[in-house]
Amino acid sequence: MKRRKFIEKLSASGLGVLAISSVIGCKSKGGKRRRESAPIIPIKPQVIATWNFGKAVETAVQILEAGGTAIDAVEQGCRVEEADSKQQTVGKGGMPDSEGNVTLDACIMDEKGNYGAVLCVKNIKHVVSVARKVMEETPHVMLVGEGAEKFAISKGFIPEDLLTESVKKAWEKWKETSEYNPIINIENNDTIGMLALDKHGQLSGACTTSGLAYKMPGRVGDSPIIGGGLFVDNEVGAAAATGLGEAVLKTVGSFLIVELMRQGMSPQDACEEAIKRIVTNPQSDYKNFQVGYIAINKKGETGGYSIHEWFSYNVYKKGALENIKSDFYLANKQ
Repeated sequence: MKRRKFIEKLSASGLGVLAISSVIGCKSKGGKRRRESAPIIPIKPQVIATWNFGKAVETAVQILEAGGTAIDAVEQGCRVEEADSKQQTVGKGGMPDSEGNVTLDACIMDEKGNYGAVLCVKNIKHVVSVARKVMEETPHVMLVGEGAEKFAISKGFIPEDLLTESVKKAWEKWKETSEYNPIINIENNDTIGMLALDKHGQLSGACTTSGLAYKMPGRVGDSPIIGGGLFVDNEVGAAAATGLGEAVLKTVGSFLIVELMRQGMSPQDACEEAIKRIVTNPQSDYKNFQVGYIAINKKGETGGYSIHEWFSYNVYKKGALENIKSDFYLANKQ
C-alpha cells in the first residue's frame, strides 16, 4: 500500500467563529449574586477525513465557511466521493464483491445522537444521503439490501448501474487467477470517514464505502455500524475508522475512542490506545491488515493513528521513520 501523508494542514482563511456566552456568578455590592457574561470563546470550524479525499474535505469546509451545519458538511463532502466514478472504494465505480455486484454501506450521525445507516445497497450511488433519510424520516436506524434500495427509490433516488467498465475488467481479471482471499487494504484504500465541527460547536460524522474488494456476497464491515466505523457524542467528541472492518468491530473502535476522550485523553492518545487494543491481542494478525482512526474533540483538537504507524514505531528505533508518518490523510481546516 502506498504511503500517504498523515497530516496536511490546509491554510486558514475566513472561517467564521461564534461568540459563545455563558454566565458566571458574581457578588454585587449588596451581597446578592448577579450574572455576568463569561469571556467569549471562539469556535473554529474543522473538517477531518480519512485518506486523501481533498475535494470532499474542501466541499465540507466551504459549507462550514458559509455558516452551514456539521451534518450538512459531512453529507455533502461524502457525496463528492460517491459521485466520482474513478474512486474505486466509494459509491459509483466502487469495487464489487466476488460475484461482480457493487454493494454500498453508509451511515451518518448528528449532534443530537441521531443515527441512520444503510447496508448492502445496490444501484444507489448516494447512500450517505439515503442513510440521512433513514435517520430523519423513519422510526428506524438501519435498512438493509433490497428494503434500503426500495426506500431510496421512494425518496426520489434514481437507480443506476454502479459497476463501471474499468472496474468490471479488473473483476474479470481477478476471477481468472484468484480464489476468494482478498488481501486487506491492497485491493482498495477503503472508506471515507468524515468528521466536522461547525461554528455552533456542534459535531457530526459520516462514513460511506463499497467495502472490501471482491468480498463475500452479503459481507458488511464496520463503516455503517454505530460505534464501529463512526461514533459521535456531542458532549465529548467524534471518531471514525478505516481499514479492516472486522478488526474495528471486534473492538468497537470509534466508540472506544470517544469514551477514552470522555475520560480525559486527547484525540491523538485515544486513537493510539484504540490501535493498541488491536495489535496487543494475542490472536491478532495485525501485520497482514490495516486499521486507522481519526478523532476530534469539542475543543477542535484532532488526532489520527494507524496500525502501520504503531508497527513502525515499535519495530524500528524511535525517529528512524520520522518522514513516514502514516497511511492516512487528516485534512485539518483551522
